Amino acid sequence: MKKIILLFFLLFFFKTSAQTSDTLVLKNNDILVGKIKMMNKGVVQIETDYSKDDFKLEWKHVKNIGSERIHIISLTNGVLLNGKISKIKAPNKCEITNIETQTKSIVDLTDIVYIKPVAESFWDRLDASFDVGIKLTKAQNLQQLTVNVNLGYTAKRWYGTAMYKQIQSVQDESEPIRRIDTELSYVYLLPKDYFVPLSVTTLSNTEQDIELRIISKAGYGKYLMHSNKKYWGVASGLSFNHERFTETPEANKSLELFVGTDFNLYDIGDFSIQTKANIFPSITESKRVRTDFSLDTKYDLPLDFFIKLSFVYNYDNKPKPGASKDDYVFQTTFGWKLD
Repeated sequence: MKKIILLFFLLFFFKTSAQTSDTLVLKNNDILVGKIKMMNKGVVQIETDYSKDDFKLEWKHVKNIGSERIHIISLTNGVLLNGKISKIKAPNKCEITNIETQTKSIVDLTDIVYIKPVAESFWDRLDASFDVGIKLTKAQNLQQLTVNVNLGYTAKRWYGTAMYKQIQSVQDESEPIRRIDTELSYVYLLPKDYFVPLSVTTLSNTEQDIELRIISKAGYGKYLMHSNKKYWGVASGLSFNHERFTETPEANKSLELFVGTDFNLYDIGDFSIQTKANIFPSITESKRVRTDFSLDTKYDLPLDFFIKLSFVYNYDNKPKPGASKDDYVFQTTFGWKLD
């Protein structure tokens, strides 16, 4: 009797495990069985029972995929699906069953740009990275520190990010230099690659005599390109600017329009490039225009370490009297990311 109960338990266990396993068939006919953690930016990550670390491989090497679990699936045409993925005989294709409508559709694997299991834990949805740069010179006793922290969280229909950047420089016979950037952003994804961006950013900058600038933005955007190699999104909307300058008692408040673009290229080996640009023509201040631009180039190293080159530029055609119209920062940092 005990043997029968044990056999029944083992059969149930293996059946349950099989039902919850995902399968990837590669173009060289290798088969990986485990749990898909995510597919994003042309890379699929799968956890297996026979490997200490998760496997990461390029999505273009996968010719078949199957999973009974529910996933969020995004296609190149902007369609968002919430369903199961089934293998079919045709190579480089799969069948997706939408659990919301119970409809089935045949999809080319090249048209899938994002896969994320719905029932994963909080930590599986969290992305984080930290990088730092230090510069010390004997000449004029220069001491410079750069710190960058990034957090990201992905849910079913939205994702959020948090960012903190600080650069501080002290040297003899010169005023200290300090710049702090922060950002909290929320993006709600809509059908056909449209999205609603909301964000709050702050800037403290000694070069432009900005004690604190707070920008609150809300808009509407669309991804013009969205594939496993790159994405390009544009957005526009309204922005409220609340800023206080050094040695100025009254805060300045203004309403602005904003037009922004975000381009990310990531299918170039271990390199990735992201550039963002925003233009803020003022509504309430005559002929005032501000511009924010950033460029990040990252090279991935083993064990989730990376090297990053960054360039940030700010321009204001009507700054505080006596302050600089623009400011830029070029930095090299070394960091680590949580995947």
